[in-house]
Amino acid sequence: MAKKKSKGLGDTIEKVTKATGIDKLVKFVAGEDCGCEERKEKLNKLFSYNRNIECLNEAEYKTLKNWFSIPRDTIKPSEQQELRDIYNRVFNKNSTSTGCSSCVRDLIDRLRTLYNEYESENK
Repeated sequence: MAKKKSKGLGDTIEKVTKATGIDKLVKFVAGEDCGCEERKEKLNKLFSYNRNIECLNEAEYKTLKNWFSIPRDTIKPSEQQELRDIYNRVFNKNSTSTGCSSCVRDLIDRLRTLYNEYESENK
């Protein structure tokens, strides 16, 4: 029997509880409907191992093209939110606004790498 690849943290926890027998103990104590399945799906969604990257849509591409065409030393909160919205959709993340400059820099660097890939493919 082939092992099923975990989609996220919920699947991993399920495998550990089955391997250790904890799942049987929980079902004995809490009953058959212990909420494990709902909890597993929620953890899979929050902590997904799926690293699929979505394609930029035309508006996102234009936003990044405009953004990276101008050298910048600062970023306005509205610009940060616009970039974060693109980042979250494309990378399937749930990142929120932050005052952490290194976190913002990492987000911009990741978007720059993605944008540069688009540019190199179009040449």
